[in-house]
Amino acid sequence: MAFAYSNWRGLAGGETPLGEPLADAPSDIMAARPHLSAAHVEGFGSGLSPIPWVAQVSAPSHMQSPRRDRTAKTIRRQTVKEPTTSYIGLDIHKESIAMAIADANRAAPRFIGTINPFLAELCKAMRRVCTKESTLVVYEAGPCGYGWVRYLRKQGWACDVIAPSRITRSPAEKRIKTDRRDALLLARESRAGNLTSIVVPDERDEAIRDLVRAREDARAARHRVRLQMQAMMLRHGRHYQGKRSWSQAHDRHLSTIRFEHPAQELAFNEYRLASKEACERVERITEALRVQCEEWRMNPVVKALMCLKGFDFVAAVAFVAEMGDLTRFAHPRALMAYLGLVPSEFSSGPNRRQGGITKSDVCWWRPRGIIASKRKSAEASRFAKKVNPRSSVISPGKRSCACPNAGGAWRWDESLRRTKSASLSPANSPDLSGTWRAM
Repeated sequence: MAFAYSNWRGLAGGETPLGEPLADAPSDIMAARPHLSAAHVEGFGSGLSPIPWVAQVSAPSHMQSPRRDRTAKTIRRQTVKEPTTSYIGLDIHKESIAMAIADANRAAPRFIGTINPFLAELCKAMRRVCTKESTLVVYEAGPCGYGWVRYLRKQGWACDVIAPSRITRSPAEKRIKTDRRDALLLARESRAGNLTSIVVPDERDEAIRDLVRAREDARAARHRVRLQMQAMMLRHGRHYQGKRSWSQAHDRHLSTIRFEHPAQELAFNEYRLASKEACERVERITEALRVQCEEWRMNPVVKALMCLKGFDFVAAVAFVAEMGDLTRFAHPRALMAYLGLVPSEFSSGPNRRQGGITKSDVCWWRPRGIIASKRKSAEASRFAKKVNPRSSVISPGKRSCACPNAGGAWRWDESLRRTKSASLSPANSPDLSGTWRAM
């Protein structure tokens, strides 16, 4: 009944709800229906209902609002994401890619085949077996990097990089490992939801991280050539007797060493030259790292971290470059667990036993954490009586820190030191010396 006769005017050539043909003009309506009055006929053009009781019937609430112009600006369509119906597992290598697929049902995953490691060929092979709107692609993190996931996401594919250490393998799968089995395992576990994806870093963050790792490689090369030179000096009874190695005094001592045989003299000079070149390489990369960090988006985080004791520029930028965005951790406890700084626990029933830290951290954190801890202990013992905690000086060697929260960081560090001293007193504290030594 809500269909008013006012809408009939634009329906020329159609039929009324009663099956009668529509008229094009009021004169045609009068000729077709002589029982209607002129007032009723005028109602067709004015939008009024020619039937009195129709106007008294109220329309539903969702029909009372005025009808809008159905244009592209007013219509908002909600796109419904298609459910994932296919799960593809990729075992990516330098020279080949093994691909397997698992459907959303309970059927066993099937192996598609092995293709060449080309991006275009991979997308072509996946389009043959599934659609990108309803497919999830996964592969293990490895030496091939994040170029694959970035390319697939730009092409519209949903792709995740999986942490290999979190993949559950049966004893049989641990003993027999092939590319085919790995691809089938990834497809099956992805369908079951048992995989843990990792955070794909930004391209700029990854570039800074590569520069940090290049400096670490240069530092390791410098350390290796120094050990080789010390081993040669020790074999011939020329080892250094001073307090600090690789200082200016040590360098003057090395310049006075001479060997009787020309071959030994040449070998020692080559070691000295390699050590000098390694030192210059480390300094050159460090300076480049300072320049690149000026325009890095994480530079404020690096400066804030430098306000803490034990963190110089290299340690701070290495920590931020490897960790990435710290907001990805829901709680600080998750960050400490990732770094392996939480205590281990062996509890059963009412008995609770906690031990040293878990040390279940990544390989890059352990040496840097030890160096930062030693640097903090040295600073605390050297400047404990010289620095006033109430002064505006943050810590020795950090007067140039431009972080606005530097004063709060210093007060927090002093409070933590007092709390640690009180908790580690012999009267009321457990033995945590092993934990702090491990840090």
